[in-house]
Amino acid sequence: MPNKASAVSIYVLWSDHITAYDREHQPIYLKLLEAWSDEASIEEMVEILGIDPWDEPVRARDAVRSHLDRVVWLLTLRDPSGF
Repeated sequence: MPNKASAVSIYVLWSDHITAYDREHQPIYLKLLEAWSDEASIEEMVEILGIDPWDEPVRARDAVRSHLDRVVWLLTLRDPSGF
């Protein structure tokens, strides 16, 4: 699998608005949301981000948590039309 980690931040920078990063990574957010709803493990979800959970377990866990937090927040927007 190609390493996508360079294109994915470990921590999503927080904003009260939809960001360029959010728009650019929408497919990743949707895949993570689907995996989360399917009760996938962190190891399974981190593959979506292109991080090896065995080589970088802390980075993998932090990246998944940060991206899931962001996608859950995006779901609470009243007008997600910008996404």
